Amino acid sequence: MYPLTDYWDSLKAISDSTRLRLLSLLAREELSVAELQEILGMAQPRISSQLALLRQASLVSDRRDGKKTFYSLRTDLPAKQLALLRTACEYVADLTESQEDTTNLERTLKKRRQVSEQYFNFIAGRLGKGYCPGRSWEAIGHLALRLVPAITVADLGAGEGLISQILARQTERVWCIDNSQRMVNVGTELAHKNGLANLVYKLGDIEKVPLPDASVDLTILSQALHHANHPQTAVHEAFRILKPGGQLLVLDLKEHSFEKAHETYGDLWLGFTENGLHAFLKKASFQKVDVSVVAREKQEPFFETLLAIGQKRWASLPPR
Repeated sequence: MYPLTDYWDSLKAISDSTRLRLLSLLAREELSVAELQEILGMAQPRISSQLALLRQASLVSDRRDGKKTFYSLRTDLPAKQLALLRTACEYVADLTESQEDTTNLERTLKKRRQVSEQYFNFIAGRLGKGYCPGRSWEAIGHLALRLVPAITVADLGAGEGLISQILARQTERVWCIDNSQRMVNVGTELAHKNGLANLVYKLGDIEKVPLPDASVDLTILSQALHHANHPQTAVHEAFRILKPGGQLLVLDLKEHSFEKAHETYGDLWLGFTENGLHAFLKKASFQKVDVSVVAREKQEPFFETLLAIGQKRWASLPPR
């Protein structure tokens, strides 16, 4: 049973008109002290002292957000105590002060919405062109990859497998193929550390992939093709290991003239043209091929990134 003293505390709390008005507002919305000042037209010390008494009576809870403190009615109040407070609020709802509080509350909440609306109206058309806290391709990638179904994936030229580490949390199995033993060792350790038993690293060349024919649903070549001696061969291998209806995703640099990439990044190719990448996929018998620029860097040498997509033809029409 809930202690009797707590019920007396509730009765004491609602015996004061200011505290009752505060409880009535906080039962409807979480509000800051500044917002309560504006709604009630009272000084900050008076409101803060009354909120302190309500907090001592365990009727309200507070939440810090930067320099602001927000208050709300506690969500875990016993049913009878909550019913008592609601009855008291309803009893005074028709009073002039309560009606004014309601009007002022609606005005305050409208101002909240307007602050957000004004910001987005101001940056409309420029949202993706400047810095926005929390908006990053890494974060967006995590969101998008949650949509991946339970399929088998081959990440060719995976390196440590950043993409695969994320994919493995959703897919049935991910094969990471890389020709660096050190990369394979590091990736395997990461998979074990993260408890990803379905993420398997294998030493191999993207031009001679150590996987059977028609064994995966999705093949990825992410910034790997420009390291291949024979890019066309790598694309053919991606086609070979795909099941009918499977898809290839290629993410690579658009052709550029930054010669230092050869020695700085170990690149064999200075990117590819859109037409060249399109031709690689078509020659490997991919269908529904599409190539487009998906990113442009703002710093020299202004690298651009291409995304190429292709699908392996169904052996026969899939069942409807």
